[in-house]
Amino acid sequence: MALLALGINHKSAHVSLRERVAFAPEQMTEALQDLLAVAAVDEAAILSTCNRTEIFAVAGGDNASQRILQWLAAYHQLSLADLQACYYEHHEERALRHMVEVSSGLDSLVLGEPQIFGQMKSAYAVAQEAGAVDSQLYNVFPHVFSLAKKVRTDTAIGENPVSVAFAAVTLSRHIFSDLSNTSALLIGAGETIELVAKHLSENGVGNIVVANRTLGRAKELAQQFAAEAVLLSEIPEQLVKADIVISSTASQLPILGKGAVEHALKIRKHKPMLMVDIAVPRDIEEQVGELEDVYLYSVDDLTEIVDANRQSRQQEVRKADEIINEGVGDYLQKMRSLDAVDTLKAFRSQSEQIRDAELARALKQLEKGAQPERVLEQMARSLTNKLIHSPSIEMKKASAHGRKDLISLTQQLFGLKSKASTAASDND
Repeated sequence: MALLALGINHKSAHVSLRERVAFAPEQMTEALQDLLAVAAVDEAAILSTCNRTEIFAVAGGDNASQRILQWLAAYHQLSLADLQACYYEHHEERALRHMVEVSSGLDSLVLGEPQIFGQMKSAYAVAQEAGAVDSQLYNVFPHVFSLAKKVRTDTAIGENPVSVAFAAVTLSRHIFSDLSNTSALLIGAGETIELVAKHLSENGVGNIVVANRTLGRAKELAQQFAAEAVLLSEIPEQLVKADIVISSTASQLPILGKGAVEHALKIRKHKPMLMVDIAVPRDIEEQVGELEDVYLYSVDDLTEIVDANRQSRQQEVRKADEIINEGVGDYLQKMRSLDAVDTLKAFRSQSEQIRDAELARALKQLEKGAQPERVLEQMARSLTNKLIHSPSIEMKKASAHGRKDLISLTQQLFGLKSKASTAASDND
């Protein structure tokens, strides 16, 4: 069975497609089980974040990637052509390397961002709970996590990364010359919004409001930054006061529509608003960007700010590549050696069966009074003939078909010397 990594990310697909391919947490178990059944996949895990949706699978057959892609399109009711235009796939060694790059933050929009490691671990845990993990992924994922940890420990790739949250606040500074006179409405209360609140507070934003589905979590976050906590239902009235709106929730449907923002702008007398939608699927309807006096940015629009961080860390990227190359090589060598162990076990078992059969036959002859010398000679001759029978037939076939490579390999395996090499040795 082959290891396969297939998906789309921020480099291959626009957010408008990524949000349609995203999986909600409550969908994961059912989706994994459906994937195994419909796409004839043996093992699988699904990673779904704001920047990527990827499937890591163990599957047989030449068309495994197309089966998975067709399943993904059907599951999300998408055109297969839309996915074929922007998906990528990696196999075996390259798939393993890609999984490490993703886990360590090397493939993230924000180079070295730490959240992706936890998201990969969560994807693996969910797959285990769904019964979608067997021996191969059970071996692969722990090695991936070990290598990702080494990358983050032995390089500075994760030190002070320019996060999406930081990029959003940097954008705010470009729009408003003095942030101390602005008010910010933050929608959501997860890790990203917590980072946004931290950066806004450090930049002197005077008034911060946190809106969330549950008031308790909003209050926990608000208390850290002397902010106000409200429910999502209170967003319309809070929009009127907000100069900056930054949203990052796990909602599968938009939270802010064009009508609500248009109404707020009228009350604000068209005072400009900066809106940054970090969520995938997006929290703010795309049509909001059509309104005058609204500067709407999606997570994809933050690339320029983030790229400056990436360029300054290329030396660390090279160090990380060396670690990954070595780690992937070690893992593959270990897996190949395990394949040899299975073959050696089978070879030993077959040889022992032949030995036991010949020994039993010899003992019976001795019990009947046969001469020990003749019994031993016959046993040795018979044992030798049976041990070399199959290899002899296969070598004759190989020779008849001009397979000199197999003849040479046999000589190497059994420590044999050809006549040519023996003659050369004698001449020396």
